[in-house]
Amino acid sequence: METFSWKNRNVFVTGITGFLGSHLARVLVARGANVVGLIRDRVPRSFLYEDQTDRRVTLVEGNLEDLALLERALGEHEIDTVFHVAAQAIVGVANRNPISTFRANIEGTWNLLEACRRSPLVRRVVVASSDKAYGDQPVLPYDEAMPLRGRHPYDVSKSCADLIAQAYHTSYGLPVCITRCGNLYGPGDLNFNRIIPQTIRSVQNGESPVIRSDGTLIRDYFYVEDAVSAYLMLAEQIETLDLGGEAFNFSNEAQMTVREIVARILMLMHSDLPVTVLNEAGNEIRHQYLSAEKARSILGWRPAYTVEEGLARTIPWYQTFLT
Repeated sequence: METFSWKNRNVFVTGITGFLGSHLARVLVARGANVVGLIRDRVPRSFLYEDQTDRRVTLVEGNLEDLALLERALGEHEIDTVFHVAAQAIVGVANRNPISTFRANIEGTWNLLEACRRSPLVRRVVVASSDKAYGDQPVLPYDEAMPLRGRHPYDVSKSCADLIAQAYHTSYGLPVCITRCGNLYGPGDLNFNRIIPQTIRSVQNGESPVIRSDGTLIRDYFYVEDAVSAYLMLAEQIETLDLGGEAFNFSNEAQMTVREIVARILMLMHSDLPVTVLNEAGNEIRHQYLSAEKARSILGWRPAYTVEEGLARTIPWYQTFLT
């Protein structure tokens, strides 16, 4: 069987200036791929630019709501592989601005998949869903057989995008797979309302870290380099294992409360700052964590980093970035 290679493969990455997109682009470029990225907003301090990966990729300016632009990009650049990781990814923003979130996450997904369906050269598509697509479930951890039952705006947007991706495989045979990951963290995440970058910045500035919830919410924290390896491994096996239409959870399977993750950061940063607990967050699932058994058994995937190891690689990056 021929070994899969990214060298000279034409790859389209949506959300390339985003957190995950910029890390994906860096690794794909390092492996010899010809990367084309969709960029909506200029983010001057994106990891894409900080790492100078932007000098080695082609950037297409536009948004996911523009079907004609997506068709043109896929066709003119003869795209073979698509990673759809663009999204409005912040729960609080989704609660305040549900319509723009639905347009980006739901309409944007069907536009991209329709463009892929019309492009004869596209051979594999990976769509980023989320653990939040599962919504509240009576039994944890989440596994891929569970129904998608998002109830709040962000969660619903990911449930819908996930189901749309499945429909494009079932109805049209599009070779699309879905990833469901927990809360990504790592170098380059500029969304400082997320708990890990927010806490690191607070400690760096000598300020009390703030927890918006009561601190007991259970989450799945997943290091970005593990996410990149998962996305690439999945894409590499879509054809050989006939995985079209399948969804995969990716996780290090370590459930942690918000209080616990903040405490780990304080310990690693040698800080004894007190934590401020606001207990005012709403429209959030209380307990979430994933089983990655399917990814282990079918793909042979394993995470490379524990939460402690991931944080130990993340904190120094922010300390330099924030200086």
